[in-house]
Amino acid sequence: MGPHGPGAQGAGGVGAGGAGGPRAESRIRALSGEIIGLLTARGDTVAVAESLTGGLLAAALTAVPGASAAFRGGVVAYATDLKATLLGVPSELLDRHGAVHPSVAAAMAEGAYRRMGATVAAATTGVAGPDPADGQPVGTVHIAVSAGGRTTARALALAGDRQQIRAATVEQSLGLLLSVLREDGI
Repeated sequence: MGPHGPGAQGAGGVGAGGAGGPRAESRIRALSGEIIGLLTARGDTVAVAESLTGGLLAAALTAVPGASAAFRGGVVAYATDLKATLLGVPSELLDRHGAVHPSVAAAMAEGAYRRMGATVAAATTGVAGPDPADGQPVGTVHIAVSAGGRTTARALALAGDRQQIRAATVEQSLGLLLSVLREDGI
C-alpha cells in the first residue's frame, strides 16, 4: 500500500527555542497525552517503527501514565537491512531508493501495523546529521501513519542540529498521528 494524502510538507526553520526546547517538550507531552487518551477511551492501540528517532517516539508515548492500555510496542530499525527483516519493507524498495524515502516510511508504518497488531502505527526515517546519508541532505525526514487500510506519509525538510531534527520529527509524527486519529475516528 502506498502513501495517501498530501505528499510533502515543509517544516523548515526549526531553530533555537524550537525543537528540543521547553516549548517543544511541552507540546510533545501534550500531543502524547491526547493520543494515549483517545486510544485508551476507544479501546484502540498504537505501535511505532523508528529509524532516525531511535526510540524517541516510543519514549514520548510511553511517558504518559496509563500508556500500557494503548501502546503495543515499537521497533527501532536503524540499520537498513532491519527495515526489511523486522518490518517487511521490500528489499527492492530499499535497494532502489535507500532508507530515506516516503515509500519506505509508509512501508515501515504498514509493517508495524501488521506485525504488532495495532489499530494505528507511525513510522520515522530520515537524516538527522551531522552528515548527509543515502544521497539526502541533513534534515530530510519522512514520516507515515497507517490505520484502517490507509497510509498517510509526509515529507519534512527540517533545520537545526541532530537533537533538534530528531525532536521535531517526534513532534511532527505525533501531530500526524493525532490528525489521523481525529480524521478517521479510529
